[in-house]
Amino acid sequence: MIEFVQGLNGGGMEILKILKVILSVIVIALAGYGLITKNFEFMPYMILFLGVFMLVTGGSELQAKKKTSAIFSILAATFLFFVAIYTF
Repeated sequence: MIEFVQGLNGGGMEILKILKVILSVIVIALAGYGLITKNFEFMPYMILFLGVFMLVTGGSELQAKKKTSAIFSILAATFLFFVAIYTF
């Protein structure tokens, strides 16, 4: 039973790592598109995905028992969500 619970905890971290990679690729792709084409129509989406990325980062920092980093990441995510809502 203990091995099963430890496997779940390790699996949760793997999912967060995969999610962080996917979100970072989306953010970089949207930012690159905006810079190359000079079309900033998708910038609010980039900010929204960046906010989700920071929220996931805060969650993974909480799981790693790094409270200070987690708080700053979650505060940054909150700010990015406000900016994304304002720009939509």
